[in-house]
This record gives sequence, C-alpha cells and structure tokens, in this order.
Amino acid sequence: MDELVSTLSKRFPALKFTAGNQFCWSPETGEIFYKSEANSRQATWSLLHETGHALLEHSGYRADFELIKLEMAAWERARQLAAGLEITIDEGHIQDCLDTYRDWLYKRSICPNCTAKSLQQGDFVHYRCFNCHTVWRVTASRFCRAYRRHAGVPQPGTLSM
Repeated sequence: MDELVSTLSKRFPALKFTAGNQFCWSPETGEIFYKSEANSRQATWSLLHETGHALLEHSGYRADFELIKLEMAAWERARQLAAGLEITIDEGHIQDCLDTYRDWLYKRSICPNCTAKSLQQGDFVHYRCFNCHTVWRVTASRFCRAYRRHAGVPQPGTLSM
C-alpha cells in the first residue's frame, strides 16, 4: 500500500494521503484516507477509487441518484488511474460496490404505507408515493440504515411536489 501511496503522491502532489481506519475521501479536509496495513487487491482498488473522488473534486450530493452518479464517475476515474499503473480492477468488484448504493437507494424508495417504489421529490429529503401519495422523510446519511419517517398522506390539493 505504501508503494502505491508514494506513486500516487508523486503523480498528484496536490493530493494529501493520510493513513486511517477506512478508505474514504474527505472533501472537508482535502484528504484521502487509506488503511496502510491493507495490501489486498481490493485495498488497491479502494485507494484508486477514493483518489478518483479527489481528482474529480467530489464534495457532496443532494439527491440519491446524484450519489450513485458520483460513485460511478469515481470508479471510471479509478479505471483510468489503474490503466496508467498497469493494474486491472475487477469489474465484478466495481458492480458489487455500486450495488451497495443501489440497494441503499432501493430501500429508501419503498413507501412505508403500500410498499410501492418512488423517487425523491422537491427538496430531496422527502419521498412521495406515486400510488397512495404517502410522504416520508429519509436521513441524508448514506451510512445509516434506510429509515423512513412517515409524514402521512396529504389531503388532496395540499402537497405539490
């Protein structure tokens, strides 16, 4: 891992790599955190993925679908980095990682009243069921379990999202 960090640091001197407990990009601190003791292929791919986020200057998202788009873009950038380093990232691994986000999005989109699937509405914190018109709120954190706080069924004409 240290060798890859050294190589990436030389290629991208503006990026800051910091040993930590997990692989992640922090736009707040401008650091790419990595597990220095990890030496598996998956660890290498994770570091390239987080470097992709940093190079693309990902700083946040408003809507659930936007998060998935950011993740896909970071993996595409990771593929490019890997090719330049003669590393191959397993496509199955990429899809498995993206599936965790897809599963998260799917769970959030289920109506707590009738179980129909819906999309975020308006302010991107609420969902509104296309079937029964129930409105529910979800947490902004992607690290939390997909809780859905029921906000009720609006009266006709009272909700325009």
